[in-house]
Amino acid sequence: MANISITNILEKMTGKDKDYRYMATSDLLNELNKEGFKSDSDLEMKLTSAVLQQLEDAAGDVSGLAVKCLAPLVKKISEDRILEMANKLCDKLLNGKDQHRDIASIALKTIVSEVNTTSLAQRILASLGPQLIEGITNPGKSTEIKCECLDILGDMLQRFGNLMTKDAHEELLSALLSQLGSNQASVRKKSILCIASLASSLSDDLLAKATFEVVQLLKSKNIKPELTRTNIQMIGALSRSVGYRFGPHLGDSVPLLINYCMTASESDEELREYSLQALESFLLRCPRDISPYCDDILILTMEYLSYDPNFTDNMEEDTDAEGDDEEEDDESANEYTDDEDASWKVRRAAAKCLQAIIMSRPEMLIKLYYEACPKLIERFKEREENVKMDVFNTFIELLRQTGNVTKGQVDIDESSPRWLLNQEVPKIVKSVNRQLREKSVKTKVGAFSVLKELVVVLPNCLAEHIGSLVSGIEKALTDKSSTSNLKIEALVFTRLVMASHSPSVFHPYIKALSSPVLSAVGERYYKVTAEALRVCGELVRVLRPNFETSTLDFKPYINPIYNAILARLANQDQDQEVKECAISCMSLVISTFGDNLQRDLPACLPILVDRMGNEITRLTAVKAFAVIANSPLRIDLSCVLEQVVSELTAFLRKANRALRQATLGTLNSLVVAYGEQITSSAYEVIIVELSTLISEADLHMTALALELCCTMMTDRISSQSVGLTVRHKVLPQALILIRSSLLQGQALQALQRFFASLVHSANTSFDALLDSLLSSAKPSPQSGGLAKQALYSIAQCVAVLCLAAGDQKCASTVEMLKGILKDDSSMNSAKQHLALLCLGEIGRRKDLSMHVHIENIVIESFQSPFEEIKSAASYALGNIAVGNLSKYLPFILDQIDNQQKKQYLLLHSLKEVIARHSIDQTGQSEFQESNVEKILNLLFNHCESDEEGVRNVVAECLGKIALIEPKKLVPALKERTASPTAFTRATVVVAVKYSIVERPEKIDEILYPEFSTFLMLIKDSDRHVRRAAVLALSTAAHNKPNLIKGLLPELLPLLYDQTVIKKELIRTVDLGPFKHVVDDGLELRKAAFECVDTLLDGCLDQMNPSSFIVPYLISGLGDHYDVKMPCHLILSKLADKCPSAVLAVLDSLVDPLEKTINHKPKADAVKQEVDRNEDMIRSALRAIASISRISGGDYSLKFKMLMNNIMSTASLAEKYHFVRSE
Repeated sequence: MANISITNILEKMTGKDKDYRYMATSDLLNELNKEGFKSDSDLEMKLTSAVLQQLEDAAGDVSGLAVKCLAPLVKKISEDRILEMANKLCDKLLNGKDQHRDIASIALKTIVSEVNTTSLAQRILASLGPQLIEGITNPGKSTEIKCECLDILGDMLQRFGNLMTKDAHEELLSALLSQLGSNQASVRKKSILCIASLASSLSDDLLAKATFEVVQLLKSKNIKPELTRTNIQMIGALSRSVGYRFGPHLGDSVPLLINYCMTASESDEELREYSLQALESFLLRCPRDISPYCDDILILTMEYLSYDPNFTDNMEEDTDAEGDDEEEDDESANEYTDDEDASWKVRRAAAKCLQAIIMSRPEMLIKLYYEACPKLIERFKEREENVKMDVFNTFIELLRQTGNVTKGQVDIDESSPRWLLNQEVPKIVKSVNRQLREKSVKTKVGAFSVLKELVVVLPNCLAEHIGSLVSGIEKALTDKSSTSNLKIEALVFTRLVMASHSPSVFHPYIKALSSPVLSAVGERYYKVTAEALRVCGELVRVLRPNFETSTLDFKPYINPIYNAILARLANQDQDQEVKECAISCMSLVISTFGDNLQRDLPACLPILVDRMGNEITRLTAVKAFAVIANSPLRIDLSCVLEQVVSELTAFLRKANRALRQATLGTLNSLVVAYGEQITSSAYEVIIVELSTLISEADLHMTALALELCCTMMTDRISSQSVGLTVRHKVLPQALILIRSSLLQGQALQALQRFFASLVHSANTSFDALLDSLLSSAKPSPQSGGLAKQALYSIAQCVAVLCLAAGDQKCASTVEMLKGILKDDSSMNSAKQHLALLCLGEIGRRKDLSMHVHIENIVIESFQSPFEEIKSAASYALGNIAVGNLSKYLPFILDQIDNQQKKQYLLLHSLKEVIARHSIDQTGQSEFQESNVEKILNLLFNHCESDEEGVRNVVAECLGKIALIEPKKLVPALKERTASPTAFTRATVVVAVKYSIVERPEKIDEILYPEFSTFLMLIKDSDRHVRRAAVLALSTAAHNKPNLIKGLLPELLPLLYDQTVIKKELIRTVDLGPFKHVVDDGLELRKAAFECVDTLLDGCLDQMNPSSFIVPYLISGLGDHYDVKMPCHLILSKLADKCPSAVLAVLDSLVDPLEKTINHKPKADAVKQEVDRNEDMIRSALRAIASISRISGGDYSLKFKMLMNNIMSTASLAEKYHFVRSE
């Protein structure tokens, strides 16, 4: 049936009436686009000839429709037909009439873009390639034909260049290179694009040949200037197309380009522009190979950033008094603008080239501050607006890079980029102020962007300059010519600057700032209003930073601010963003000025309550009441309190997690502030609701719910009903939660506070609570025994409970626990395990020396046949010793000396003692008096122990003692780095690792000069020592990056060397029927890559990512599963932080990633292997997703094909979309 209708359509397509032909072609297009369209060979013949005929139709709209028919047609007909059509079209293009040439070219491009099978692509290349080359090289063909041929050939190469043979590549390359000497500029331009498309699929030797020819032409002196320009463009295009593969040719190209730039004639701006663009491309795509030339390129960009031979500006006359003259000068300067003057292109290219240096060379940052920063600030005065925007963007990039590199650095010394930036702030402000007086809105927006970035990178840097910026802000907000965009930028800057500076800085300027900001609140455009409301929030904080004393009379400003916000708050028909900002801002106004707004509160608070009833604004309103409740002014909420509490209680049932969290926090604040005004029945309803939120599925929510529960119990001690409700509703949930192996952190602390509060609460006996806690540790028939973590949680809660109940209850509990331990029936191991942990937790918090022989009873458990009881006993002994050092520490040391078999457990006890004291500063003096020497001798004797477990405990003990006694320990550890036994060397390095903690300690200045001695063991002959050194470096990079900054130039090459697969560490173990390969270097490589990952976070300015990616990261991406995972993480980080370094080597990264995502486990693989493989694929896809976010990734044909492969494989595409949306 369909075929009959198509035959009818084809007949109508040949009619004489053009409207008929148009409608028939349109019908054909609809038929071809239908899913179920099928055709046989006869119909294919008719269809192709009909469409080809319509392409020549005299009516343009008919031929245009015929081109649209080609796209679906190519998908529905055989390869032979497509090839036949392509050849006919190519013939028309080369030999047909002029009027048909354009449409034939468009049709060919359509066919090329729709080809989707490799076989057809190869046939089209073989068939059309030679004809197009003939069209390009034949001197008889017109320029238009050559350009069309080059266009189509470029499209073909872009899509299928990699399917051609090397000989075809060579032939094509020669033909195209010959066209670079053409007299026609358009042919030369298209040839450049065509060669660039071909370049990405050329082999290295052909790429070298192409580059060599272009460079030779550049070296020859007697060549026309326009051809020189073409050749320079060609070099830039090649580098953009092949990325890092152009690296080996930089030695020839860069000096040539720099030389051309310097020696070009004054009128030859284009030559300079193309040279700078090519250099920019090298900087971004060959970061490793361009390193030797960076300084020269920097000098060049500095020179051309202000290149303006036709204009000498006399910028000395720019004092404020002559503002009007300046604007007139500006007019006259603009009048001068000579259409012939293209020097602005050179300045723009120089700015972008400088931006490339800033982006790709974090290690040059300090040099850039000395050499480029002053120049950039001076060039803010650029007269061509587009160039000025590029100068601004380049400066913003410098600020961003400063922020990236110095993230996490606290101290600012004279060699720090932040310190250098701080020195430039007065100049920046002076220069930006000048720009804020300009007429152009675009300039002002750019100037605010610079200021905004400056405040983000260097908070508090504008304290002395606020006064000079106020008029600029005021003008931007009030000027008639200001656009919304400018107002938003000015407001965002004002908000950031207020948030990051001390309030007193703004007090002299409040009057000037408040009125334009408040008038912006009334603006019609919602984005301006929302931003103005956010500024009002900051303004409120600035007006009254503290409630005790006030240097500023803020009363005149209260009513204008309140009224402006109220108008927005009461208005219902406005954008959600404005509603939310108005609610937040009003809550700040009430909490800050509530004492002066008592008459207005009854009108305003009900509006906030009303907003709680609206689904769109309820979350913001809930948070607003928390702000009001936390106000030290104790705002009178009596008119709405009951309604607020009941609304909030209802929210605890809602599915929205963020809403429930905010509600718990707000209720907590309300109970603290207004507890006596809330009825008992309201409390009970809240308790019933919050009891359902306590579960291991959401520990954060659980912590908030328990916190609220504690607040309510402490607040209403007298009320029996509250205590009862808690006992019946919350306690059972708490006892289920405590059995969870996931319980930790905030939730565990909240649970401990809950039990302590419950003891004080009415109607809850200590014994019943203790009993329920201990019985919750019993193994249940369904789930078996409890996890170790759950037992620790129970023990901590028991300890807190005992301490809260008072000394008498505590003593009786300890005796009861001792009784459990004395009962030596080995049947009840779980009970003994818990008893030991409870004793440890109580002992840590309270001195147990009044209980005689408790230490002997605990140490008896060292004989237990169960490992977990032994470990619990060593934990208990250590913690009991913490409670009374003078009594129990000598006992432990004595036992270590005398009890060889129990050494490992006793060392664990010692570790508990030392670790607790290294954290608790108060106990350190007590510890020094004890016999530190004895501990040290004992530990150093065990450094060489054959058991790894013992060595690790010894190292941790040494590390933690080093925090207490650094002066003794650091020299002693350093001395042992030269020990002949590898175990000792490894142990001391691990000890140093344990002594590097996040908080500042007195060990830091003692360790700093000696640190390299420990880290240089990364060169050690023993792999265990090398791994220990890598782990120490990793810990230092994470906790105290400043310790290692100066050592990195020497350490990085040694660290990179540890990532390489070492053949000598791989051995084969013969297991009889089969052989097993063991890689002893695997753990070391994994640790080394993880260390690099950590270094990228804090020490990026010391690293040159390019020299790490090739060859080390690429080797890691193809390594063992355990090594690939950290490598994928590193790659994601680099894609985010150093995109140019990743782009430069993108092609070589594709192969290992592709292998990983296509890896299939063996048919007989166990579930664990299958899961690991899935994890690895997801991890690789995350890295690929990070790379795909970099702009410029499209240059790599290989990466494009990888993405197509992922998208066309259903399982991979699904995983990819999942990781993208994480």
